[in-house]
Amino acid sequence: MDALYYTLFALGGIIAGLLARHVYGRMAVTSAERESEKILDDARSKADHVIREGELKSQSEIFKRKEEFEREIQAERGELKDLERRLSKKEEGIDRKVELVTRKERFIEGAEKAIASKQKEVREKDEHLQKLVEEEEEKIREVAGYTKEEAREELFRRLEETLSREITSRIKKAVEEADEHGEEEARKVIINAIHRCAAETTASTVTSTVDIPNDEMKGRIIGREGRNIRAFEKATGVDVIVDDTPGVIVVSAFDGIRREIARRSMEKLILDGRIHPARIEELVASTKKEVEEELRKTGKQTCYDLGLHKVHPRLVDLLGRLKYRTSYGQNVLQHSIEVSRIAGVLASELKLDETLARRCGLLHDIGKALDHELEGGHPEIGADVAKRSDESREVVDAIRKHHEDDIGETVYTVLVASADAISASRPGARRESFEKYIKRLERLEDVAGSFKGVSNAFAIQAGREVRVLVDAKQVDDKDSFMLCRNIAQKIESELNYPGEVKVTLIRETRVVEVAH
Repeated sequence: MDALYYTLFALGGIIAGLLARHVYGRMAVTSAERESEKILDDARSKADHVIREGELKSQSEIFKRKEEFEREIQAERGELKDLERRLSKKEEGIDRKVELVTRKERFIEGAEKAIASKQKEVREKDEHLQKLVEEEEEKIREVAGYTKEEAREELFRRLEETLSREITSRIKKAVEEADEHGEEEARKVIINAIHRCAAETTASTVTSTVDIPNDEMKGRIIGREGRNIRAFEKATGVDVIVDDTPGVIVVSAFDGIRREIARRSMEKLILDGRIHPARIEELVASTKKEVEEELRKTGKQTCYDLGLHKVHPRLVDLLGRLKYRTSYGQNVLQHSIEVSRIAGVLASELKLDETLARRCGLLHDIGKALDHELEGGHPEIGADVAKRSDESREVVDAIRKHHEDDIGETVYTVLVASADAISASRPGARRESFEKYIKRLERLEDVAGSFKGVSNAFAIQAGREVRVLVDAKQVDDKDSFMLCRNIAQKIESELNYPGEVKVTLIRETRVVEVAH
C-alpha cells in the first residue's frame, strides 16, 4: 500500500512538473512573441523615421540643386547679356571704323584728284617755262649773236646766279626764324634740365692720405727691411709713399677701387696694431670683399633712385665700380646719374619714354668700368656688355654712338649725346689740361682760316666762339652768310668739343683818304 502511494505521489509530481513546464513554456513563448512584436514595431518606427529623414534630405538636396541651377542659369544669362552688350559695342565701333575708312577713302580720292590737278598745273607751267626758255634763248641769240649752246650756257649761268641768291635768301630767312623761335625753346628745355639735375661732379685724383698717430707707426708699417710695406703693395697693387710729412702716409694708384681698398686696409692695420705680412693679406682680402659689397649696393641704390628696374646684376656691379672712376677730373658715376636725369627731362619735354631715356643715360659710360681691362674704346666695350646683358636696342645704340657724329638708329641716342655734352660742358664739371685747351683753340682757328676769303680768325670765350674776319673785296654780304654756315658745318664735322661753338663772321669796308 505504501508503495502504491509513493508511486501515485511520484506520478502526480511528474504530471505537475510537466504541466508547470508546459505552462512556463507557453508563457515564455507568449513573452517572446510580445518581445518580437515590440522589436518589429520599433524597427518599423525606425524605418519610417529613416525614410522620412531620407525624404527630407533628398527634398532639401533637390531644393539646393535647384537653387544652384537657377543661380548658374542667372549667371549665364548675365554673361550672355554682357556678351551681347560687348558685341553691340563692337558692332558700333566697327560701324564707326567703317564710316571713318569711308571718309578716309573719300579724302584720299579727293587728294588724288587734287594731286592730279596739281600735276597737270605743273606740267602746264613746265611747258610754259620751256617756251619762255626757248624765247629767251632766241632773244639772246638775236642780241648777242650766240649759238644755241652758248645761249643755253649763258641762260643757265644767269638762272644759277638768280637761284643761288634766292636760295641764300630763303636759307637765311629760315635760319633766322629757327633761331628766333627754336633757340629760345631749346634754351628753356636745356636750362630746365640743368636746373633740375645739376650736381657737383668733379672728383679728386690718384692719391689718398691716411693719418697715423705718430712717426713710430711709419717704421712699423715699413717693417724690417721693408717687408711689411712690400707685402702691402703686393696685396693691394698700389704705391705707398712714406716721406718726412708728419702724421700722414700717401697711397697712390690710378685705379680708384684699388686705392680705396688700400686706404681702408691701412686704416684697419693702424687701428689693429698687428702689422705683419700674414695679417696684411688677411685684412686686404676682407676689405676687398667689403668694398665689392659696397659697390654692389651703390649700383642697386643708383638704379632704385632713378626708378630703373630689372637691370642685369653684371651692369649693377659695373655701375658701382664707376664710383671710383674719373674722367677729365669728373666722377663717372655722378656724371652718368646727371646725364640720366638730363636725358629723362629732355625726353619728358619731347613726350618720349622718360624711363628709357634715363636708362640709356645711366649706362652710356658703363664701358669705362672695363676700358682699362679690355681693348677698345669705352662706347664699344659698354655696348657689347649691354647687349650680352639683354639690354634693348635703344640702350645699346645710345651707348655705342653717344660720341659719334652719326645720330644713331633711335632718337634716344641723340638725347644721350646732348645730355652728355650738357653735363660735360657746364662750368666746373670737368678739368681740362692746359695743353689740350690750347690745341683745341688753335684747331678752331685753323679750321676757320682754311676757307677762301678769310683774313684772320680768333677763338674766344674758352673756345665757345670763333670770330672770323673776311676780306671785303673777296666776300660780299650775300656770300658772308653761306661762308659762316660752311665754317660752322666744318667745325661740327671735324672737331670734338663739349657744348656748342658760335661762329661770328665780320665783314667791313674801310675807306681811307688823306687830306693834305
